[in-house]
Amino acid sequence: MPADWLRPVRMALDAREQAIDIFFRDDDAGWDDDRLYALLECFRDCNIPIDLAVIPEVLSQSLAGSLLGRWRRNPFMLGLHQHGYSHNNYENQGRKCEFGVSRSEEQQFKDLLAGKQQLECLFGLALDRIFTPPWNRCSQATADSLLKLGFQALSRNRGAAPLHTGTLREIPVAIDWCGIRIKSVQPWVALGQAITDVLYPEHPEPLGIMLHHAVMDVDDLEHLQALLELFREHPNTNCRLMREFLEVRQSTDAPGRSCPLESQAVLTATRSCLI
Repeated sequence: MPADWLRPVRMALDAREQAIDIFFRDDDAGWDDDRLYALLECFRDCNIPIDLAVIPEVLSQSLAGSLLGRWRRNPFMLGLHQHGYSHNNYENQGRKCEFGVSRSEEQQFKDLLAGKQQLECLFGLALDRIFTPPWNRCSQATADSLLKLGFQALSRNRGAAPLHTGTLREIPVAIDWCGIRIKSVQPWVALGQAITDVLYPEHPEPLGIMLHHAVMDVDDLEHLQALLELFREHPNTNCRLMREFLEVRQSTDAPGRSCPLESQAVLTATRSCLI
């Protein structure tokens, strides 16, 4: 592995006057469990938190139980939130989108509600009220439905077309790890430069890095581990979970509070969904 692809990233971090908040969002939990577990081990070994965007319709009870167990052991290192419903494309032309303009608000609301209920049944209070649309695209009807359903945040690409989101917080990603790697002749140089470009100049927003475990190989994990180690050790980085950027934090973020799923009533309800 080339040793210098992270050099511009390190230099940019050294030059910062203030530390930057960073989060990692891995999409498509429910697909290719073995690669997901490999990614989770990488983050665990580096002691860096990670958020998983979970597809409700394809999530198996086995994976749900495993993720819930990981969350219960350390809720401050794993975030779980909803990623669409089925991850199907409903657009007949143009870019792929599950929650696009071709679908009415009623259709979108129905799927969003179904997915929310499925994940709440499996994860209980471990589920964050955050929504990531497949392909990072959605319509105004999506935002309106999310507000009605009590979601707190929407996560898309930085620079996505603005929506009227009301109280819905936006937590955008700036780096598409796999997109940059796949499209570049020198993937790691390009990825290092893309991260560096976000670090310059000083920017108040957190740096969000999007991953897709299902298309990540051993080489990806080796380079990712090097980046995680840099972020873990550098004084100008704070790696956080997405829920930490919400104005109203869930009780799991409060110091000195017990894990909310220790409530016997919640544990019983959650276990019943896994049977």
